[in-house]
Amino acid sequence: MTTVGVIVFPGSNCDDDALVAATHAGLSARKIWHQDTHLGDVDVVVLPGGFSYGDYLRCGAIAKLSPIMADVVRFANAGGRVLGICNGFQILTEAGLLPGVLLRNRDLHFICKTVSVRLETSATPFTHRGTPGRVYHLPIAHMDGNYTIDADGLKALHDHDQIVFRYCDDAGNVTPEANPNGSIDNIAGICNRSRTIVGLMPHPERVCETLLGGTDGTLFFESIK
Repeated sequence: MTTVGVIVFPGSNCDDDALVAATHAGLSARKIWHQDTHLGDVDVVVLPGGFSYGDYLRCGAIAKLSPIMADVVRFANAGGRVLGICNGFQILTEAGLLPGVLLRNRDLHFICKTVSVRLETSATPFTHRGTPGRVYHLPIAHMDGNYTIDADGLKALHDHDQIVFRYCDDAGNVTPEANPNGSIDNIAGICNRSRTIVGLMPHPERVCETLLGGTDGTLFFESIK
């Protein structure tokens, strides 16, 4: 059975959600404390959402220095599968495992709502059960979700098919009006060139049960199998 390790930092608040979502998908899942130095026998690492270390300095800037992150970087560089959700995405960029940076939202407000995102590629271990072009409805809850990268970096993302999700309207049209936070090119999630690391701002773990308002998030956890 595939084992998922969910990293818990001081201030994480979506670790239990990720744990439950993974378990409901038939995966074995356990928490790993930020002060641990070894991941142990895991197949997938999840960096969950929240406010690690109170988001001091910059979101994820202190978390990247946690003892466990050295082994997360080792695991990722060895081809291990890593998923960063919201604050986890921010940590991945701060740790240099994904390109770009997450800045303050365009309107300088915290945003908490459900958005539409279009799947751009299914060629990752977290989206391979999906169909490119399909629209998913996922919640966002962030103050610093404005994905930013320079022109050369954006071109590289396009050239290597690294854009995983883009904000869109319900019909799948990528428009300025559908962009909630000012992210360049409406980017909601990306992957590394090896396609083993995915980071996204929306929260798939929060919509994995009908009781919670939807099941679009199951794509990620069922794809892990």
